[in-house]
Amino acid sequence: MLRPPAVMVHGLADARAALAPGLPVTLLSASGAALFAGCLWWREVVARARGEFPGVAVHDILDCGNGSGQAMAALRVGVVHLVLWAEAPGWGAVAAIAASQGGEVLETPPPALDLADSRARRRLQEWLSRDTGNGAG
Repeated sequence: MLRPPAVMVHGLADARAALAPGLPVTLLSASGAALFAGCLWWREVVARARGEFPGVAVHDILDCGNGSGQAMAALRVGVVHLVLWAEAPGWGAVAAIAASQGGEVLETPPPALDLADSRARRRLQEWLSRDTGNGAG
C-alpha cells in the first residue's frame, strides 16, 4: 500500500505538529501503544487532528505490539491500519479481518520520524517532503 512518510506521534500535540506543515502524512503510534493507551485513545487523537487540519491527507497506523486482542478491539472500533508482530497469536485472522474492512496489518512499523526526539520537529518539513518511492513527496 502506498502511504505518505510516517511520523511517530505520542499524543494530540504531536499529531497537530505532524499535520501543521500541510503535507500528506502517516500518523504512527508509539510502539505497542494499543497495549498501554488503547485503541479508543488512538482513534480520538487521529479524529481530533484530522478535524483541526481538514485539508491534510492523513493515513494512520496503530501499533499493537504482540496484542492480538487489542488489534481485534481496534478493528471493532474502526481502526483498520495496524502493526501486529508476526509472532502474535492469530496474526493471520487479524490480517484477514483488517483486509475485509479495507485495512492492513503490518508485521513491523514503517520507518518514521519520532517526534519524541527533540530534534525531530526541526526535520519534520524535510521528512514529509522527501520522495520515499512510497507515494510521498
